[in-house]
Amino acid sequence: MERDVKVNELESSRVKNAPRDNRGVIRRQAQPNILIKAQDIFFMCLRCWKWFVLSIGICMGIAYYQIKKSPNLYVRYASIIIKGDERNPMESNALKELGIDITPTNVSNEILAIRSTEVSKQVAQQLGLDVEYYHEDSFHNKVVYGSQLPIKISFVDMPEEGSASCRLDLRSDSSVIINSIVKDGQAFTGAFKMRLGQTRRTPLGIIKIEPTPFYHEGATDMLLVYKYPMSAAGGAVHSRLGANLRSSGATMIDISYTDFSVERANDVLNTLVEVYNMSWINDQNKVTQSTNKFINERISIIEKELSLVENNIADYLSDNLITRVEDIGTEAHGTMTLAEKTTRDLDNRVYMTEYIKEFINNPENNDLLIPANTGIGNPSVEAQIGEYNTILMQRNSHLAHSSRQNPLVMDLEENLAILKTSIIQSLDNELMLINAERNSVQSIRDEALQKVAQNPHQVVYMTSIERQQNVKEQLYLFLLQKREENELSQAFTAYNSRLIEPPYGSGVPISPTPSSTYSLAFIIGFAIPAAIIILKEGFNTVVRGRNDLAQLTVPFLGEIPLDKNAAHRAALIAKEKKKRRKKGGRKFKEPMSDFVVVEKSRNVMNEAFRVVRTNLEFILGYEDKCHVIMTTSMNPSSGKTFLSANLASSIGINNKRVIAIDLDMRKGTLSKYAGKPPFGVSNYLSGQIEDYHSLIVPTGHIDILPCGTLPPNPTELLYSANFDKMMRALKREYDYIFLDCPPVEVVADSAIINRYADMTLFVIRAHMLDKAFLADVEAWYTEKRYNNLTTILNGTTDAFSRYGYHKYGYRYGYHYGNYGYGYGNEKE
Repeated sequence: MERDVKVNELESSRVKNAPRDNRGVIRRQAQPNILIKAQDIFFMCLRCWKWFVLSIGICMGIAYYQIKKSPNLYVRYASIIIKGDERNPMESNALKELGIDITPTNVSNEILAIRSTEVSKQVAQQLGLDVEYYHEDSFHNKVVYGSQLPIKISFVDMPEEGSASCRLDLRSDSSVIINSIVKDGQAFTGAFKMRLGQTRRTPLGIIKIEPTPFYHEGATDMLLVYKYPMSAAGGAVHSRLGANLRSSGATMIDISYTDFSVERANDVLNTLVEVYNMSWINDQNKVTQSTNKFINERISIIEKELSLVENNIADYLSDNLITRVEDIGTEAHGTMTLAEKTTRDLDNRVYMTEYIKEFINNPENNDLLIPANTGIGNPSVEAQIGEYNTILMQRNSHLAHSSRQNPLVMDLEENLAILKTSIIQSLDNELMLINAERNSVQSIRDEALQKVAQNPHQVVYMTSIERQQNVKEQLYLFLLQKREENELSQAFTAYNSRLIEPPYGSGVPISPTPSSTYSLAFIIGFAIPAAIIILKEGFNTVVRGRNDLAQLTVPFLGEIPLDKNAAHRAALIAKEKKKRRKKGGRKFKEPMSDFVVVEKSRNVMNEAFRVVRTNLEFILGYEDKCHVIMTTSMNPSSGKTFLSANLASSIGINNKRVIAIDLDMRKGTLSKYAGKPPFGVSNYLSGQIEDYHSLIVPTGHIDILPCGTLPPNPTELLYSANFDKMMRALKREYDYIFLDCPPVEVVADSAIINRYADMTLFVIRAHMLDKAFLADVEAWYTEKRYNNLTTILNGTTDAFSRYGYHKYGYRYGYHYGNYGYGYGNEKE
């Protein structure tokens, strides 16, 4: 008893400085939702660790099977350098001089050429990749190629796009058994035997099986053979091939090829370079051949034209008795040309002079400046025009600030009139001089033209025909030279590329990669249950822990952890009831409920009830009077009866007179703690029993007034005078009265009983009450619908409790100073 007193003192000191509202009620502080939610998720996942182990184990098993099922895939590399246009300078210069433009080598285009489907198909044809050989294995077939292949089969008359498969059984006597034959999707039965090197007709057509250089006498083997269409084989090479420019501005290309056989990958890369080079050589030879054909055709045509021109010259000179016509009319032609040029200059001067004259004579231009530097060629006229423009600008300047009656303006206008007359006379004189000079030059031109006209036909004809002769001779010699250069260039054509790095690569397969596969499997195995848990909880709208009540302003007394033993007992009882109902036997009698609150116990449940008891006493006060506490809830099975009985027992241990009354007269759950006697408060309220004291059952540290007979009209009994009489009498006899009531909003009992209660203890069951109902609880508190409404959280688990009674976070296992008292460490 002394220990309990000290414990109560310690608990009281712990809540002394707790935050309170304006009525002195303990107020909880809201916790950050994000941190609590993250902790909740962690503890939820930790609680379901078995599902994580199972999921990861299954994913790891699938990963193991996938690794075993997937054949090893290797990658090999090779590097080539593109030489550029310097590979054939003679041909390049020849074509450029012919006017044929040569496109410079584009490395990007060469990459596309290397990865072209045609090149890939040629590689498949040269290596015979349309036929593949495999060894059977447990998980997958293994590729057999090169040094591992003892024999090979040839399909003599099968079309290139045909498909087939068969099994070859190589015997030690150099014979081969062919069976499991399939051609173009059609299966054939039977087996065929033939010797190595023999040709035979089979359902696959004419086939020939030959030994490879790696065959040795007496060897045995079992091979699976698959013949694919050549286009499919080329497509497979194309899909596994990669080519990239090593760096910007460089002409080196890195080629990669992935395959299930390292040896085959090396052969593909080497053959690819050879096929590409030969393809480039063939393209260049086509250009050279086309050039030769063009040159020869042009030479033949020019020979005929040149012969015709030479014959025409000879015939004309002979007919006209002319030896040279180059000097005839040369001098006269020059004179005529100079005269024509002079005439054009004089015509321009006449035009500009007449234009200036018309401009001056136009009255609309009196206030405009006369154009200067017009090319008249007479300095005197140009000077007069400049003087006129100067005076005109002065006149316009004065006129802008005065009127035409201004004497200064009038003087300037008079001077302008005089200058205009003078300029017109000068222009007339200039026109006369220009016309005279023009007539003189025209006379000289006519004389020269007369001289040239004496033999125009000879000059024009001989000039044109000699020009044709010179052009054709030069072109003929040029084409002869280029034909020889092109022939030489064809003989010295080199490869476009050079192999810099032969096929190389690591012997470690790039796929499958066990480390990454297992890592991915582990992540997926962990993510699946985590996602299911998070998704499930995302749709879970029930109250899970104390953090979900952080926004309520209703006073909070505390939380009670889930009593796993009680839950286990309830499950066994429900199972037994179900079993009895199925068998149709006698009715199952439930055992008497036990209190979890025990004197001097330090387990988690007892410590939790002590905290609630301390908060309850602090709210109600310590004055010497009876306190009536009504317990109710929103949902049935929220544990209000469990809390009423054990909270009452916890107060009773503290030397208080406590009675618990079972007023849930529809179920009578509290009566189980008293052995569920046949008579109780319902019998007293209905008048069947006159004295309720005979109905009280002492149990441990408290008294219990059971429900008794379940009445048909419990609500009417609560309005009886006996109930009011009994409550007044009990208040004089006890320190605490606990009223176990039905859930609110289901029946009216709680609202009727509430008029006797000093405090309404609203029980919120974790994982049962929907959070949407918390708004109703907040409204009841704000509207004071129930007397001194407080809340208590029941049935919390480790994963959702903010304090974590058992394993996580806050513990009750404190030790204080030298008292030597510790609590919260006793095992259940």
